[in-house]
Amino acid sequence: MAKYILTTSVLALGLIFAPATATPSPQFNLTKLFKTATDATKAAKEFSEPDEIALGQEVTANLLSLGPLLDNQDVQDYVNRVGRWVTMHSERPDLPWTFVVLDLEDANAFAAPGGYIVITKGLLLKLNSEAELAGVLGHEASHVVRKHHLSAIKKADTIAFAKGLGDNILEATGKSSGKNRAMLELVSASMALYGIGLDKDSEFEADRMGVVLATRAGYDPFGLPAVLQTIQGSKGDELSFLLSTHPPAGDRLNSLDRAMGSSFDRYDTLPAVEKRFAKIKDLIAAKKK
Repeated sequence: MAKYILTTSVLALGLIFAPATATPSPQFNLTKLFKTATDATKAAKEFSEPDEIALGQEVTANLLSLGPLLDNQDVQDYVNRVGRWVTMHSERPDLPWTFVVLDLEDANAFAAPGGYIVITKGLLLKLNSEAELAGVLGHEASHVVRKHHLSAIKKADTIAFAKGLGDNILEATGKSSGKNRAMLELVSASMALYGIGLDKDSEFEADRMGVVLATRAGYDPFGLPAVLQTIQGSKGDELSFLLSTHPPAGDRLNSLDRAMGSSFDRYDTLPAVEKRFAKIKDLIAAKKK
């Protein structure tokens, strides 16, 4: 497996993601995107892949402001190896898939357009196996594969929120050029989704696809359901934001149960894989002391 996978250094991540205030990419045409699209599906189709990747970099630069990168290269490399192996089995394997671990206690994960995925240390510590990690990363990758965020930003309530936020920022900074406004509104629309959440159909679809991607990659298909069971049984502030932006874990489990039924066999997890995951959790725990 390893020969197919590239690793990403924390330094490289810092170079990839320019600050959100950088000069906007000129290929964005917000007017065309919002005025000529008759529905969300068309809006997503009108967005070229280079546009999607550029937007994803800007959005991820904002997500990285939530907290510092976890200062552990072994953990960063490990999550990238697992994530890239899973996404190789998706319908969009050639995106610049990049996975970042933030040093935050809150348990959460975020996907950005173009193949950028952020996961917190808090969520990693709640997982019990590499299969569970593969399921989580498969879920987030499925949002990217299905372009859920690009479809959702067409919604009127998201755009209205983003325009108001964008106007306030532009007024405060004095950056009122057309390109700055277009990029800021588009990034703001994307960021708004992390506060209000995607619709439940998108989340249910990402759950189903996440299971499929993890299974294609050779992992136990019940890794993601196990994570949802953990979330369902957990209490604490560290899960409050994740719970507020996703359908109830019980509803997600019921949806997966209907989709999976008896069509997925259970697989024994290789001991070497379990040892690898346990080592990574030990590294994270040691860093906390």
